[in-house]
Amino acid sequence: MEKIVEQGLLYDFYGELLTEHQKRIYEDAVYHDMSLSEIADEHGISRQGVHDLIKRCDKSLSEYESRLHLVEKFTRTKEKVHALKEVLDKLEDKAVSRRLEALINEILEEL
Repeated sequence: MEKIVEQGLLYDFYGELLTEHQKRIYEDAVYHDMSLSEIADEHGISRQGVHDLIKRCDKSLSEYESRLHLVEKFTRTKEKVHALKEVLDKLEDKAVSRRLEALINEILEEL
């Protein structure tokens, strides 16, 4: 998985387990694509401090995933739903097809 996508997913699932300070710094780096220098200037800390904090956050988020596997389960579920949608497209019975499509769309919205 591309690193930035992985960081975003991990943060989406486990970001609330970080401190407010960690969240602000991590969001600036991952979501706002700010440089270490920009983040350091904005938060009044050193560039090295920002780097270390981001590395610690990455490690913490990865450890949560290695224990809980929520991102992995989410990804597998999403893949299975998309596979169902492919099968659905081949159904002949349009009434059943529309009902299944509605259910699949509900599941995707909840994910």
